[in-house]
Amino acid sequence: MGFRFWRRVRIAKGVTLNLSKGGISTSFGPRGAKYTVGRRGQRATVGLPGTGLFYTAHASSSSRSRRKKPSARKARPSSATSSRSSAPVSDRLTPGFFQRLMIPKDELQFIEGLKEFTAGHHRKACQLLKECLHIADAAYVCGFLAINDQKMELAERAFKAALAKHRQLGQGLAKYDLRLSLGLNITDEVFAQLSCDRRGVLLGLVEIWQRQERYQEAADTLLELWKQLPSDVVIKLSLAELLLTTDPENREHAQYVVKMTTDLDNECEIHAALLLYKARALRILGLHTAARDALTAGLRRKKDRPEELLKTLTYERAIVYEELGQKVRCRSELEKLYAQDPGFEDVAVRLGVV
Repeated sequence: MGFRFWRRVRIAKGVTLNLSKGGISTSFGPRGAKYTVGRRGQRATVGLPGTGLFYTAHASSSSRSRRKKPSARKARPSSATSSRSSAPVSDRLTPGFFQRLMIPKDELQFIEGLKEFTAGHHRKACQLLKECLHIADAAYVCGFLAINDQKMELAERAFKAALAKHRQLGQGLAKYDLRLSLGLNITDEVFAQLSCDRRGVLLGLVEIWQRQERYQEAADTLLELWKQLPSDVVIKLSLAELLLTTDPENREHAQYVVKMTTDLDNECEIHAALLLYKARALRILGLHTAARDALTAGLRRKKDRPEELLKTLTYERAIVYEELGQKVRCRSELEKLYAQDPGFEDVAVRLGVV
């Protein structure tokens, strides 16, 4: 699953979870749903109004696409499931009369919840799914919907139910040939996609605890995840953001961030954001030249990078130049920012134009 928050409420209040390095190539609006059908199958993208959260449901659209993945076809339990995979998502979530007789009541509720979810009826979907939290996938989806509806107690209960059955995550969706992505905001500029697995559940819990200012629980969980998945850049960014925003002068936290961000290549926007936090950590430690170098590395690639992230990197480098006594370079950076965005941070004040 993969969810996105367009605007982060910081990792303490939001999580940009793009659990895949390349991010998500879907477009989505603040409201409603979009469906795209192409050679790779049908894709439904639905936004959750007011949060920037979204989900993406993928499905095969033709027998040709299924033939390209024989292993997936072998995993399907029956020819009925295989033929259903070529149907629209809404059709596959609408079992026939005789099919309904064979499906347990709680599973029917799960199906109805998914159907309402894909239709954009998020509150109704949440109401249905919370009645079948013993189904791992139902609990997972319900948790994110509850976050969206500011029902943090329900969200935490749902995620803990999903965590208890994390080995079953994805099975309910796979039965109906669905892959569901849910996402969150890691920083103001970077998004992350979550998979329907244990990591996705734990990151969902981190989101809740940050919103409730339960920072120690959030940090402990992220540290556990980092130790288990030391190369996961999303977890690194989430932890770096949390450590440096909850206690920005903590040298021990800064050392953690520097340790996490060694040997970084600026391959994607998450790497660029990590270089930003690395620079901030180095500044806390008084290593301004190293901080400048990290920011320069973050600005080396600008194509396909979020504009706000690039502006933040430039601003941070200007401040570092000032701390290094390089006033001409500092002013040059600030003037470029002012020309681009006169209202960015305190650039106008620093330049003396207001």
